[in-house]
Amino acid sequence: MRKTLNWGRETPPSCTITDHNLLMFRLLQLFRISVLLIPVLLLPTAAAHAAPVQEEGAEAHEHFDPVHHVADGYYLDFEPFGKLELPRIFLVRKSDGGFGLDVFGSTRSAVRSGRYVAVASEDGHAPESASGGSEATHEEAVVGTTAQRGEELIIEGAHLESLLQPVEGRILIDFSITRHLVFAILAALIVLTIFLSLARRYKRGIGRETAPRGLFQNLFELLIVFVRDEIAKPTIGAKYERFLPYLLTVFFFIFTANLLGLVPFGATATSNLMITAVLALFTFFITQFSASRDHWQHIVGAGMPWFVRPILFPVEVLGLFTKPFALAIRLFANMTAGHLIILSLIGLIFSFAQIFGPGAGYLVSPVSVGFSLFIYLLELLVATIQAYIFTMLSALFIGMAAAEHHHEEHGAADHSEVTPSIPGTELGVMTPVQTEPVV
Repeated sequence: MRKTLNWGRETPPSCTITDHNLLMFRLLQLFRISVLLIPVLLLPTAAAHAAPVQEEGAEAHEHFDPVHHVADGYYLDFEPFGKLELPRIFLVRKSDGGFGLDVFGSTRSAVRSGRYVAVASEDGHAPESASGGSEATHEEAVVGTTAQRGEELIIEGAHLESLLQPVEGRILIDFSITRHLVFAILAALIVLTIFLSLARRYKRGIGRETAPRGLFQNLFELLIVFVRDEIAKPTIGAKYERFLPYLLTVFFFIFTANLLGLVPFGATATSNLMITAVLALFTFFITQFSASRDHWQHIVGAGMPWFVRPILFPVEVLGLFTKPFALAIRLFANMTAGHLIILSLIGLIFSFAQIFGPGAGYLVSPVSVGFSLFIYLLELLVATIQAYIFTMLSALFIGMAAAEHHHEEHGAADHSEVTPSIPGTELGVMTPVQTEPVV
């Protein structure tokens, strides 16, 4: 016996099924309907969970803040296992006019010493003073924060996000160890360890008198040769060996620091503007101290009409500072943006769970984790590209400043000698490269 499905219109003979398959078809339809009804069934649960969030506030649910997880701090975050507080070091000016150095093992010990008070607002951040400044005055700190309040902040964990103020005197310089500084030092130590090991091999003749041995030496020789032949030589020219140690150092340091930021419980030192600014300052000073006389003559407008020089000189001087500024901002922005995207995608799970209930969080988690994994893999590529771009632009700026201009008898510039060049054809034709990078 055969039955025909009723689709609301006449069914062609090919759309018939047996009694045995009819039950399977009905079960499949029921499964599809149940899947479509799951979001509707979750709405009452979402309303029930939304009320406690509004009534109980932060005590019931902790808000997921991706910016907070990317920002620097005075502790290492190993959640859910805990947090490791870092030393706090302050250069202070005492009330009697003298200077002192206060050293504490952690923020907790600084607060409990009685010499410092933690000034924190309701959201855990330091409030502005009554005078409108970003720091609280001594009177506001003492009146608004007692020892009991400091202990409460420690219990709540809010002391890590609080502003420390000395009971007597004021802080001149904060030398405290931060999370990004720890991972910057760690990246430097890793690079130092790797290259000391490589140097010992080369001293023994491995890699010079014989071929490199092992995956370790072959991998790093590949990267070293790449920086030398694809970055230093084409952009700097014959003087490349003088600057090659710096270019190798900055490349491997940035590359290592970027990768450490992708390790669980890690932090990206290059997502701190202060660290990228220091790297850019190194490039700036090396560029200026290595500049040729022709470079400075070009800055002051030598050979240009006198009425053009007052306009050209400020532009050229401004260009000296915009180049390292672009280096620092580009590296900082790219590394910070990638982590913010990953954390924001993961944060969708918590946001949906808080707004619509736990069921919605479970439903959105596969999509959130899938996109986060894709961005994470993209971050691996970005970590390498940013190290390459910073090194390439540093070499290009150095090469432009160190280039010497050789003029012909009639005063015409030989541009093949003025600008850094790369090999062109098999005949050795030198092709000038672009001298002004796009910032």
